[in-house]
Amino acid sequence: MKQWYEELFLNYSEKYEKERFTAGTKGEVDFIEQEAGNRKGQKILDIACGTGRHSLELARRGHHVTGIDLSEAMIDKARSSAMDENLNIDFRIRDARNFNFNQAFDIAIMICEGAFPLMETDEMNYLILKNAYSSLKPGGKFIFTTLNGLYPLFHSVKDFTNNGSDQGHTAENSFDLLTFRYHSLFETEDDAGKKLILNCNERYYVPSEITWLLKSSGFRESEVCGCRLGAFSRNDKLSTEDFEMLVIAIK
Repeated sequence: MKQWYEELFLNYSEKYEKERFTAGTKGEVDFIEQEAGNRKGQKILDIACGTGRHSLELARRGHHVTGIDLSEAMIDKARSSAMDENLNIDFRIRDARNFNFNQAFDIAIMICEGAFPLMETDEMNYLILKNAYSSLKPGGKFIFTTLNGLYPLFHSVKDFTNNGSDQGHTAENSFDLLTFRYHSLFETEDDAGKKLILNCNERYYVPSEITWLLKSSGFRESEVCGCRLGAFSRNDKLSTEDFEMLVIAIK
């Protein structure tokens, strides 16, 4: 039986690229390059790359990119886009819970809740962090975004779940304070116009959890920041108004 995220991305690549959150790609890549010391030719791993929007932009700027994703349809779209632009990007179908590139990369990225924290268990999410660690060279950086658990707490769980209907979720939403998991029914249509009703299950994290998970994975230092679409910055302190958090970790 397929999980909800597998069902969603069976045929969703065209709609995905029209989502509001994809508009910040260039600014986000500016930040990634800044974290790379503005050195060209970096070896970069894009975990849960989707249709490859960050991979493509990084390759345009002269970096050597490998993108992995669980969805064959999303990888097909990414490969097609790279071919159209004559960009040499290594796109592969891979499960983020099961890969190891053995210290091959200078930087790993995982943007817009790619894989993490969509998995069904905390153990699966932890595996993703461990795999990212194993794939980085010593001193390599891991840059990712994830859902900010401070947001639903501050805005009250009741108001938070009620507001889900504004984002395509139905009224049948719940936030479990014991597990920090948001359960919801999400209604949308795929690229063929087929109606989808998905039982979503997403894990929100508080900063102290992220810091501990990264330390347990082997990362020697990490920083958690606020997350603004298309304008990532270490200068933005994480607040209760940030729906996501930006995390930078060093191996």
